[in-house]
Amino acid sequence: MSKLKPRERDAIVQALRAGVVPRLGLRHIQVGRAREIEEILRDMDRIAGGGASIRFIIGDYGSGKTFFMNLARLVALEKGMVVMFADLAPDRRLHATAGQARNLYAEMARNLATRTKPDGGALASVVERFVSQAHQEADDRDLSTTAVIREKLAHFEELTGGFDFAQVIRRYWEGHEAGDEDLKSAALRWLRGEFATRTDARKALGVRGIVDDASVYDHLKLMSEFVLAAGYNGLLVGWDEMVNLFKLNSAQARNANYEQVLRILNDVLQGSARHLGFLMGGTPEFLMNTRRGLYSYEALQSRLAANSFAREGLVDLSGPVIRLTNLTQEDLFVLLCNVRAVMQGDGETLPDEALEAFMAHCQERIGEAYFRTPRNTVTAFVNMLAVLEQNPGLVWTDLIAQLELREDTGEDMADVDESTGGTSPEDDLASFRL
Repeated sequence: MSKLKPRERDAIVQALRAGVVPRLGLRHIQVGRAREIEEILRDMDRIAGGGASIRFIIGDYGSGKTFFMNLARLVALEKGMVVMFADLAPDRRLHATAGQARNLYAEMARNLATRTKPDGGALASVVERFVSQAHQEADDRDLSTTAVIREKLAHFEELTGGFDFAQVIRRYWEGHEAGDEDLKSAALRWLRGEFATRTDARKALGVRGIVDDASVYDHLKLMSEFVLAAGYNGLLVGWDEMVNLFKLNSAQARNANYEQVLRILNDVLQGSARHLGFLMGGTPEFLMNTRRGLYSYEALQSRLAANSFAREGLVDLSGPVIRLTNLTQEDLFVLLCNVRAVMQGDGETLPDEALEAFMAHCQERIGEAYFRTPRNTVTAFVNMLAVLEQNPGLVWTDLIAQLELREDTGEDMADVDESTGGTSPEDDLASFRL
């Protein structure tokens, strides 16, 4: 294992104490999931080779979905890909008519990351890399850079929305040549989906189209083509908290979002997308609930159903759905050892006896949920280590007996109203128009 940097240590500790996934240093605490990671590595090779991939990462609250998706994100960066990740929220979803889908795209564009800029904000760097490579190629071939850029983007005009996309890149180059920072900024704003009206886009860039609610997926396909032209190996898109679609009260709104999921799934499975991968994280309820979940949409249920032969301990990870297996007690022990190594380094460390006593106390309080959904368990352990570190006279036996722990039940499902059978009283009027 590579040496832990102070910045990584601080990021890991702060994130674990808050009960969230650290963006840095995941390799220092990763345990288990070996077969699932092998599948993700296979997916990355498929994307880099010109194919496409889609995975639904399904697991209970606190079971490690977000951690696993962030691990896949780091793998993609190491493989020379561009990643665009975002969490769904009430104001960010896949399909909408009031700007929520464009909000999701804008969030992904702000979070766009590359290996050299893993924390996001890399869109300008990607565009600059494309322009620089075109300029170098123009010098090598004794052509104008404008001609090379037009040649590299020629096939974009065959794609939905591609003419405007190519025009924006050309306008960026014009701003680059003329030293016009306002023009470059306007081009980047368009690529980030920040123009709300076509009028503003036409005034600033001379293009008629923008990234809107209806064109988000089309622009993701354009972005995958563009990052490929810029010298990267593909694009990985990640959407976590997909349960926000499950929580939509309107059945019509849910179905419209599930239609977008189906469109993406069909494109990937039929080979219509290239150099493009998707990760979608959700709970078993989001996937299998037949009244509000993905299984409520018949076409998705048939495509995402589990392999009927994969039962009684047999697994099949080749399909679109990866159900995260529960960590074992042994896995959790190794995880706590890793956290201990991160927090206490090479100095005097908490003995293994303390870890065993801590796990025994957790099992007594909440049963086997302490290792199946380990988020609260790890947070409690980090808090205990922090107190021990800052109070040198304290012994671990004094703290374990005082430890308060409760099962992570996913309180953010509390606002889902099942009393109407998964429909809203307003659904019948959803399409009424004067």
